[in-house]
Amino acid sequence: MKTVYLGMTGDISGEARRGTYTMPRRGDKTKKVIFVLLTAFAGFLAASPVSAQEIVVEEDFPLLTIESFYIQEQSREVERNKKLESLEYVRRAISKGDRGTEIQSALDKLALEGVINQTRENGRLANYPDVRTQAAIVLGEMGTPEAGNTLIKLILADYEPMVITEAIQSLTKIGITNKAGRAISQVVNRFDMLLPDNRMAYAALEAFDSLANKNNGQMDPLVLKTILRITEGRYNGSVRARANRLIADLQ
Repeated sequence: MKTVYLGMTGDISGEARRGTYTMPRRGDKTKKVIFVLLTAFAGFLAASPVSAQEIVVEEDFPLLTIESFYIQEQSREVERNKKLESLEYVRRAISKGDRGTEIQSALDKLALEGVINQTRENGRLANYPDVRTQAAIVLGEMGTPEAGNTLIKLILADYEPMVITEAIQSLTKIGITNKAGRAISQVVNRFDMLLPDNRMAYAALEAFDSLANKNNGQMDPLVLKTILRITEGRYNGSVRARANRLIADLQ
């Protein structure tokens, strides 16, 4: 007879608890393997007891589709191409009717990164105007009041004419408000002093026209001053002509 000491601990009954076992007869290998596996597992459980009270399962967590999860993860990436890829997923989700908080959160991050929110890539500030431009366009497709608020923040904080122009056009698409009208006036006047931009000014005039229709011809004094400023500013003929038409319509 050969005795094997298993070194077991814990509340295990029988021969395993005593720590000894008489080896099966030669040739009975299957029983020997099963016994060793079972007693080893029982020893592990006995040595590491876990009570039911110690197991904590968090049940109050947000449920995400795989698409929403992917959008969130991609929007956090530092690489420019990953951000643009995330915007394509956002656009696809919006086309399916998804306008949830996860989508809005991703758009906020992508639209405001580099001007309000700051992240770094290899120690350098990540700044991608083309990503913000595309985010401004997608915010217009989003079409919610929250998207409009993000666009106003973008207009006031950004310094790239192409980004601001797309943001103005998206605001017009969503439905211009008096608050948005004042924000657009501020940014157009700011650029007018240093580097007037024809596309931005034309987009602003279209927004002001939409606002005038909404308000039955009544306009904020700041907006009216901006329109008059464009008629006399350093803009091309088509922009000044559009401003003059708007003034005539208001009269």
